Amino acid sequence: MPRPNTAQLAYGSCTVIFSTLAMLLLSQTSSGLGITVIALAALALGLLVAVTVPLPRSASAAGRSADRQSAPVRRPTASVGSAAAAESAHEPAKS
Repeated sequence: MPRPNTAQLAYGSCTVIFSTLAMLLLSQTSSGLGITVIALAALALGLLVAVTVPLPRSASAAGRSADRQSAPVRRPTASVGSAAAAESAHEPAKS
Protein backbone atom coordinates (compact mmCIF):
# COMPACT_ATOMS: atom_id res chain seq x y z
CA MET A 1 0.00 0.00 0.00
CA PRO A 2 1.50 3.37 -0.96
CA ARG A 3 2.20 5.97 1.69
CA PRO A 4 -0.31 8.82 1.97
CA ASN A 5 0.77 12.12 0.50
CA THR A 6 0.58 15.51 2.23
CA ALA A 7 -2.89 16.38 0.97
CA GLN A 8 -4.31 13.08 2.19
CA LEU A 9 -2.81 13.60 5.65
CA ALA A 10 -4.10 17.17 5.84
CA TYR A 11 -7.64 16.30 4.72
CA GLY A 12 -7.82 13.33 7.07
CA SER A 13 -6.50 15.29 10.05
CA CYS A 14 -8.87 18.20 9.48
CA THR A 15 -11.77 15.79 9.14
CA VAL A 16 -10.92 14.13 12.46
CA ILE A 17 -10.60 17.42 14.31
CA PHE A 18 -13.68 19.14 12.92
CA SER A 19 -15.95 16.09 13.02
CA THR A 20 -14.93 15.37 16.63
CA LEU A 21 -15.73 18.94 17.68
CA ALA A 22 -19.02 18.98 15.77
CA MET A 23 -20.21 15.64 17.17
CA LEU A 24 -19.21 16.58 20.74
CA LEU A 25 -21.00 19.92 20.50
CA LEU A 26 -24.12 18.46 18.88
CA SER A 27 -24.44 15.45 21.18
CA GLN A 28 -23.58 17.39 24.37
CA THR A 29 -22.30 14.16 25.91
CA SER A 30 -20.20 14.17 29.05
CA SER A 31 -19.76 10.44 29.65
CA GLY A 32 -16.49 8.73 28.91
CA LEU A 33 -18.16 6.10 26.77
CA GLY A 34 -19.89 8.72 24.60
CA ILE A 35 -16.65 10.63 24.06
CA THR A 36 -14.84 7.40 23.15
CA VAL A 37 -17.50 6.44 20.61
CA ILE A 38 -17.39 9.93 19.06
CA ALA A 39 -13.58 9.89 18.89
CA LEU A 40 -13.56 6.47 17.21
CA ALA A 41 -16.22 7.54 14.72
CA ALA A 42 -14.22 10.67 13.89
CA LEU A 43 -11.05 8.62 13.38
CA ALA A 44 -12.89 6.24 11.06
CA LEU A 45 -14.32 9.18 9.11
CA GLY A 46 -10.88 10.80 8.86
CA LEU A 47 -9.37 7.56 7.58
CA LEU A 48 -12.12 7.25 5.00
CA VAL A 49 -11.54 10.79 3.78
CA ALA A 50 -7.76 10.34 3.64
CA VAL A 51 -8.06 7.13 1.61
CA THR A 52 -10.60 8.49 -0.87
CA VAL A 53 -8.77 11.72 -1.71
CA PRO A 54 -7.80 11.33 -5.37
CA LEU A 55 -4.10 11.03 -6.03
CA PRO A 56 -2.61 13.67 -8.33
CA ARG A 57 -1.94 12.51 -11.89
CA SER A 58 1.27 13.24 -13.65
CA ALA A 59 1.04 15.41 -16.76
CA SER A 60 2.01 12.56 -19.07
CA ALA A 61 -0.61 10.20 -17.60
CA ALA A 62 -3.31 12.85 -17.89
CA GLY A 63 -2.34 13.52 -21.50
CA ARG A 64 -2.43 9.85 -22.39
CA SER A 65 -5.89 9.35 -20.93
CA ALA A 66 -7.18 12.43 -22.77
CA ASP A 67 -5.73 11.07 -26.02
CA ARG A 68 -7.45 7.74 -25.48
CA GLN A 69 -10.81 9.36 -24.84
CA SER A 70 -10.72 11.66 -27.85
CA ALA A 71 -9.29 9.19 -30.36
CA PRO A 72 -11.86 7.93 -32.87
CA VAL A 73 -12.67 4.25 -32.93
CA ARG A 74 -11.03 2.54 -35.86
CA ARG A 75 -12.92 -0.22 -37.57
CA PRO A 76 -11.30 -2.66 -39.94
CA THR A 77 -12.22 -1.98 -43.53
CA ALA A 78 -11.46 -3.92 -46.66
CA SER A 79 -9.23 -2.22 -49.15
CA VAL A 80 -10.51 -1.46 -52.63
CA GLY A 81 -8.16 -3.97 -54.23
CA SER A 82 -9.29 -6.86 -52.03
CA ALA A 83 -12.97 -6.03 -52.59
CA ALA A 84 -12.49 -5.99 -56.38
CA ALA A 85 -10.58 -9.28 -56.26
CA ALA A 86 -13.34 -10.89 -54.19
CA GLU A 87 -16.01 -9.73 -56.65
CA SER A 88 -14.08 -10.98 -59.67
CA ALA A 89 -13.52 -14.36 -58.01
CA HIS A 90 -17.30 -14.88 -57.69
CA GLU A 91 -18.15 -13.84 -61.26
CA PRO A 92 -18.09 -16.50 -63.94
CA ALA A 93 -15.46 -16.09 -66.62
CA LYS A 94 -16.80 -14.53 -69.85
CA SER A 95 -15.77 -16.27 -73.04
